[in-house]
Amino acid sequence: MERRDFLKKAAITAATVASTTQMNASVKTPSSPIARRTLGKTGERLSIIGFGGIVVMNEETGAAANIVSEAVDRGVNYFDVAPSYGNAQERLGPALEPYRKNCFLACKTEGRMKEDSRAQLEQSLKFLKTDHVDLYQFHALTKMTDLDKVLGPGGAMETMEAAKKEGKIRYIGFSVHSVETALAAMDRYNFDTVLFPLNWLLVSQANFGMQILKKAQEKQMGILCLKSMAKTVWPADQKKDHPEPKCWYQPAAFPSEASLGLRWTLGHPITAAVPPGDEKYFRLAMDVAQNYKPLEAHEEQALLSGGHGLEPIFHLGNDV
Repeated sequence: MERRDFLKKAAITAATVASTTQMNASVKTPSSPIARRTLGKTGERLSIIGFGGIVVMNEETGAAANIVSEAVDRGVNYFDVAPSYGNAQERLGPALEPYRKNCFLACKTEGRMKEDSRAQLEQSLKFLKTDHVDLYQFHALTKMTDLDKVLGPGGAMETMEAAKKEGKIRYIGFSVHSVETALAAMDRYNFDTVLFPLNWLLVSQANFGMQILKKAQEKQMGILCLKSMAKTVWPADQKKDHPEPKCWYQPAAFPSEASLGLRWTLGHPITAAVPPGDEKYFRLAMDVAQNYKPLEAHEEQALLSGGHGLEPIFHLGNDV
């Protein structure tokens, strides 16, 4: 092993061990509930960690109720779900019902036209046992052609705006995996929020994400982030059969690297981060959030150096 490689690995090890030791020591006695930040121009205050609906997908009713209850007790008030998350809506609805009035519930539609997006909204309200969602988002608005559809005649935006007048939704947003489409969407409509990947490896290896963050700040939007604990793509021989059934990407190493990755994302001017749907990563995220401290310079250097040469899960030009 060459000296520079040895020193690099030693730095990574030292930083991650120190981070893990600090985290494990503090997790035993959480100092306070999870902090909250303002959701852009809406003025809403959201927990810096969001509860992704995939956490309760395929779980027993009792187990879903228990993890939702624990999350609320620890300060989580932001919950996000989508029709495409299997039976997550059916599981989340009853589990969240006792706390609904004090929580911010976000949902999504894959519908691009007025009729199918309306049908999804009504079905989601039924499954979620609520008369409204706080934030309704266009799900994975990644292709420019999809943006044209939702904003065009007979598009799903007509559903969004009508539902807002009806009191069935409060705010309008979108999730996106394309820098180019995100920038175009923010130019063409006054959205309340954007949900997108902001991740240490994506920024360092693909120059992906900071463009969205900057423009969303300029527009005073609520900034919600995905993939803070992601790392790279699965190897070809593990794409169909890998050890993390609720993660289509390879997550950062548990717990040290994943903790550093989440702290890196939370160190930016965002409202909240939604961790992976795997329960152990979500619990780790709550631990980190209850004891959150920004990364120190040596921790960030070690984290970023560990991503050199890895394949990012998204790239610029993902709008085709």
